[in-house]
Amino acid sequence: MNHRPSQLRRLALVVFAVLLLGGGSLGYVLHARHRDLPPAAADGSFSLAEPGLYYRDSATGRIARRSGTGGPPATGGPACERFYAAGERALCLRKLPGIPARTQALVLDRQLREVERLTVPGIPNRARVSASGNVLSWTAFAIGDSYATTGFSTRTSILDLRTGYLIKSMEEIPLTIDGTRYHAPDVNYWGVTFARDDNRFYATVSTKSRTHLVEGDLHAWSAKALRENVECPSLSPDNTRIAFKKKVSDDPAAPWRLYVLDLADLREHPLAEMHSVDDQAAWLDDGTVGYALPGGEGRAAGIWSVPADGTGEPRLLVPGGSSPAAAS
Repeated sequence: MNHRPSQLRRLALVVFAVLLLGGGSLGYVLHARHRDLPPAAADGSFSLAEPGLYYRDSATGRIARRSGTGGPPATGGPACERFYAAGERALCLRKLPGIPARTQALVLDRQLREVERLTVPGIPNRARVSASGNVLSWTAFAIGDSYATTGFSTRTSILDLRTGYLIKSMEEIPLTIDGTRYHAPDVNYWGVTFARDDNRFYATVSTKSRTHLVEGDLHAWSAKALRENVECPSLSPDNTRIAFKKKVSDDPAAPWRLYVLDLADLREHPLAEMHSVDDQAAWLDDGTVGYALPGGEGRAAGIWSVPADGTGEPRLLVPGGSSPAAAS
């Protein structure tokens, strides 16, 4: 008996099913990628011209501003997942819809008009702008690296607006740990913070399940580890201290505490905030650090502040806020 016609029919059905499933998946991805994003542009009256505390309002997803004189916040900024502003520029990170995860980095001027737009893989995580606004950095969570036993890895980019030079991933920067050139496939960087000279920078590097504070040199394109167990550094306006989160517990619900490190002697001291802080803190002035807390345990979610010398008590500044950036 000849079975060839029935075999051909089964093969055709299999091919049709594969095309149908593939087309459906492709259609879903294309649909998801073209869903509307919240507005990237700020309202015409909202800019960085007014001094105050800029932040992301969780209720709207847009950037708002509180002045130091009190009163209701000004609203109408761009919609961002993560935001930072300094000098002449602001950086707005937005999660694009669709699969795989992508981050849109928007460089904005003081009128919050778009200057440059870049798209990188991953989920928005950290944003920072140098004091002048000339140099910017952002970090996105990436998923899928084979060495990432914790389920994630990072991609950190640096953009120099003076030259237009973009470092898509700083993982290839020559790194020195304990005075020795270091190589490893699991090196990840995040949380860059820049010095006033637009050249020196600090960041976290992770490798072999350890984190280090690194000091980097953009011109020389090199980095050296200064100290272990320092994450998400934030350099003070006078460039003498670094606020950071330190891992103090293996409890996954509360692993970190906020510290400040004196760069002159690398001595550290804890701040009065006793809750676990998973944020890159922002200096609101030379004596105050701001950060976001998710809330819980009798504390409200929002932006809190605490004195940088270890004294005092935490104070709620903006309920429901995140991504604090003090602009003058």
